[in-house]
Amino acid sequence: MILEILFQDDDLVAVNKPAGLLVHRTHLAKDEEDAVVQRLRDQTGKWVFPVHRLDRGTSGVLVMAFSPDVARKLSTQFSESQTQKTYHCLVRGYCNESGVIDYPLAKLNEQKGRSRFKIEGTEKEAETHFKRLDQFLLPIPVSRYDSMRLSWVEVIPKQGRKHQIRRHFKHLLNPLVGDTCYGCRHINKALKEVWPEEFRLMLHASSLKFNHPITNQVIALHANFNDKMMNMLNKLASYRVS
Repeated sequence: MILEILFQDDDLVAVNKPAGLLVHRTHLAKDEEDAVVQRLRDQTGKWVFPVHRLDRGTSGVLVMAFSPDVARKLSTQFSESQTQKTYHCLVRGYCNESGVIDYPLAKLNEQKGRSRFKIEGTEKEAETHFKRLDQFLLPIPVSRYDSMRLSWVEVIPKQGRKHQIRRHFKHLLNPLVGDTCYGCRHINKALKEVWPEEFRLMLHASSLKFNHPITNQVIALHANFNDKMMNMLNKLASYRVS
């Protein structure tokens, strides 16, 4: 499958990453051959080097470099919160109209076959700004409730901690739809049964702005929602709450 290229020059390439595709091979998915790195290498005819990452289930703007030096320079902008990132996600319940989640995140022990737990003493500051864009009320029973409430949210994370958005909204008790790690199994089960073709982790990296590490030009990128997410949003529109 050909990746949608959003930007490319001699130093960088940016794509709209599909949901379900790894950025690169990991020790947790040793047998997985397909990944963005391999596809882009074949597609561009050049070696590519990761700059940042998106979770496997997350779609949207992903940037890679054509050299280790450029990758290192741009990675510094991400690590020092000098980039501007905007995400969109669907969460359980009616979250607040807007707010800031200021909640430090610790590293997680994620050894395969073991329960996930926090590593004490590794907490780092993490701040996520959000704005609710829409609310939905679906006549679908969930657990002890006779209906399902969902919110469509625009999110701007200040940092890029691992699973920051997913963990922060779990902290608010508004976990993301389709999140099998931190989500609500009742919501996930119900929606997967009703709309199996559209069901996925409902998290998309919509836009990214940064300074080109070589030219210093401001690069502003935007990635459209894929078909699954658009289909889900179109179906939810019938259940919009004013």
